Amino acid sequence: MPPYHPRAELETHDVSNQPPPFEDVNLFASDAALKTGVDKNGGGAHAKHLSEFGARCGSAETTEWSRQANKNPPQLKSFDRYGHRLDEVEFHPAYHSLMALGLEAGVSAGAWNAKSAGHVLHSALLYLMGQADGGVCCPMSMTYAVVPALRQAPDIAKEWAPRVTTAAYDPRFIPAADKRAATMGMAMTEKQGGSDIRANTTRATHIGGDEYELVGHKWFCSAPMCDAFLTLARTDAGVTCFLVPRWRPDRTRNAFHIMRLKDKLGDRSNASSEIEYHGAYARRVGEEGRGVRTIIDMVQHTRLDCVVGSASGMRAGLAQAMWHTDHRSAFQKKLIDQPAMAMVLADLALETEAATALGFRLARAFDGAADDDREAAFMRLATPIAKYWISKRQPGVAYEALECLGGAGYVEEGPMARIFRASPLNAIWEGSGNVIALDILRAIGREPDSLEAVRAEITAAKGANTYLDRHITALERWFEPGALNEATARAFAEDMALALEGAALVQTAPDYIVDGFCKARFDPEHKSFIYGAMTAKIDARAIIERARPH
Repeated sequence: MPPYHPRAELETHDVSNQPPPFEDVNLFASDAALKTGVDKNGGGAHAKHLSEFGARCGSAETTEWSRQANKNPPQLKSFDRYGHRLDEVEFHPAYHSLMALGLEAGVSAGAWNAKSAGHVLHSALLYLMGQADGGVCCPMSMTYAVVPALRQAPDIAKEWAPRVTTAAYDPRFIPAADKRAATMGMAMTEKQGGSDIRANTTRATHIGGDEYELVGHKWFCSAPMCDAFLTLARTDAGVTCFLVPRWRPDRTRNAFHIMRLKDKLGDRSNASSEIEYHGAYARRVGEEGRGVRTIIDMVQHTRLDCVVGSASGMRAGLAQAMWHTDHRSAFQKKLIDQPAMAMVLADLALETEAATALGFRLARAFDGAADDDREAAFMRLATPIAKYWISKRQPGVAYEALECLGGAGYVEEGPMARIFRASPLNAIWEGSGNVIALDILRAIGREPDSLEAVRAEITAAKGANTYLDRHITALERWFEPGALNEATARAFAEDMALALEGAALVQTAPDYIVDGFCKARFDPEHKSFIYGAMTAKIDARAIIERARPH
């Protein structure tokens, strides 16, 4: 709990003009962009649950859990005191409290259990949980995303899908069959290949049926305390997907060796590791030699989480900046009422709402993809486009929000340093910028209908705003022969993402938000490279009031 009644009248000065702690705020009820994004994309029935969860995520208790979990990062316990191999990770109790909070609310399971708008529900829960603590979202996201891959192996899915779609948290390190619920991670990249997973050298030896033993290493394995992992290894047929449980069928520990934990820039509450397989028991998921194809749906789902997670990180920084400037004065005015600060806050609010609007439009496409070919096609291309752009915008928003707090934002006692350190992660996870840009080209080449669906979505927004119309018309240059290639892929992704954000805002946001965003991003005479430096006339007061947490 927060300190009780700290002293403000000191011997040398009185403590004044300081904002109260940003806590006991309902992160759902006080976020108009989030509420609109959920409602306009079919998730209105989940509002009560989301409001209750938003109150929990914004509580003083949860804020303290996050502080403690990041202040006391996980520790690797390789051996017990007698020398027996353990390969366990120990966490501060606050970490387990955060995991229970998110998993019991359905961050991982909600998409698969909801009667309607399951992916919108999942995205909203993740968006709220990320503001409470971004680190614990990593195992929750992976547990959510493995379900499509598991379904490619019906026998494995029958055993594991119920475990990962149960809205519960069981932290015990025991065989998954004995637990109330399970979490699942992934371990794909290796030292020599990185994003080029076809260069993997881990070998899989067949021992019968769908069972194999793996020998090799993985350079990045996030959340190694999970109960099982999807991983890639090479058979004679090529790179293949496998499920590696932490326990073998005979209830002995699997040869899954955690070599060390990563000393990371951010998300320190979560453990990331380097691992080795020393004859580790595994079961094949999908066809031999088709490992990349097997995991592609899982990758799409984690990329959705990168989009929503980055929007969540933007909102976390914006909310802190709004709260601070709304409760601190300088030069006889609240900071939030100073014209220069108002332009910065309004610009950050526009960026954040645009990211949120596109994130939830994507979530709606995930919900509709099974029954609607156009939504499925839209999802396939819009997901990497949005992932490329929105995850790259997060660090700039985090930095500018930090600056709004001045020196108070730069110290570790507050949350802004943590928000800033975590901000580059989603641009790296599941494909860094160049990898995503090339994936966009491949998606267009393999599935031209995906480009048609994205263009139709953008074109449908024509007529809503003059500046957006000009940008949409200018997109036609990309479809001239030779315009789109590897060297221009990043510029194409940027142009398309901005158009998709504008189109998403047209569907969900008030006119003054659409107008402000389109002027700020598309008007060549007034837009700026720095937040708050645009000279376009926008309704900054209305934009701020919509975004200001209450």
